[in-house]
Amino acid sequence: MIPDIPKLKYTNGENFFLLAGPCVIEDEKSPFEIAGKILKITEKYKIPFVFKGSYKKANRSKLDSFTGIGDLKALNVLKKISETFDIPVVTDIHTAEEAKMAAEYVDVLQIPAFLCRQTDLLIAAGKTGKVVNIKKGQFLSGASMKFAAEKVETTGNKNIMLTERGNMYGYGDLIVDYRNIIEMQKTGYPVVLDITHSLQQPNQTSGVTGGKPELIETIGKAGIAVGVDGIFLETHPNPAVAKSDGANMLKLDLLDDLLRKLIELRNVVNKF
Repeated sequence: MIPDIPKLKYTNGENFFLLAGPCVIEDEKSPFEIAGKILKITEKYKIPFVFKGSYKKANRSKLDSFTGIGDLKALNVLKKISETFDIPVVTDIHTAEEAKMAAEYVDVLQIPAFLCRQTDLLIAAGKTGKVVNIKKGQFLSGASMKFAAEKVETTGNKNIMLTERGNMYGYGDLIVDYRNIIEMQKTGYPVVLDITHSLQQPNQTSGVTGGKPELIETIGKAGIAVGVDGIFLETHPNPAVAKSDGANMLKLDLLDDLLRKLIELRNVVNKF
């Protein structure tokens, strides 16, 4: 199932759709370079593509962690990327007040996993009329996400996506339960698998989240095999110097090969 998102291309094919980009808008130049490279790959494979970039990071462990270049400056970068490349863009929001503001610049509002139960936030996002991507909390089952979707539905907005990104059973790791994908698809909404945040190792003693990026391909293949509708991933030309979540991001020059493999697997799955 492909979501109804303005500017989304190649929606008549059988490919999964892709939400991809850097964790956060780090400056005013590099996001354009990243978007351009991803777009070139997705056009080659005819993958519906939404550019992702957080205009700020409000949920960091350490006080001195990078949070952004300024809200309006980052939102304007996202808007210009959408206009320049004629592609939809998605960003995270954290409060009800942010929903209306961000909706003026982006096509999809994303609810972070740890905020997926925040009623005021979900309703405010729904009222904007934008597509709302709700990431499943690390503490919730897939079946319980129907209640998050229902909150958005009360506004009359049914442009909803649900995203799986792993469950936490301890303090330092996440586990993907692929049954959650099937449970969330019962809502009738497109379901996305986040294949980079699912490999985070949060709550490190350093105060900086770790990760296992070498397993990104494994998580992605498993999700495609199960029949997920979309893939979410964060990518960066050099994750080692990324200002947020570098430990679990995909190196940008590995994206082409990864997507090629996932498409080949998708073609096999589609036969069944």
